[in-house]
Amino acid sequence: MIERNATIASRVGLHARPAAIFAEAAGDLPLEVTIARLGEPADDAMDASSILALMGLGAAQGDIVVLRAEGDGAEEALETLVRILETDHDA
Repeated sequence: MIERNATIASRVGLHARPAAIFAEAAGDLPLEVTIARLGEPADDAMDASSILALMGLGAAQGDIVVLRAEGDGAEEALETLVRILETDHDA
C-alpha cells in the first residue's frame, strides 16, 4: 500500500468546491483511494471519491491528511491527488 501526506491548502478547507474537485479526480482513477486525517487509524479512512466523506472529515486549511492506495499506478495517482489538495482552489 502506498501512502502520501498532503496539507490542505484551500482557505476554506476541504469543503464544497475543493472537495468536489478532489472527489471527481479520485473517482476517475482506476483504483480505490482512501483519505483520513493524520493520526487516525487506517481502518477509519474514508472513500476519497465521496464528496460527503470528504466534507465530513472537517479538514481545515493547514490540516494534514493521509491518502492511501494500492495497485498499479497508485504512486502516480496519489501524487496527482496531493497536488490537488495542496492547491488553493479558493484563490
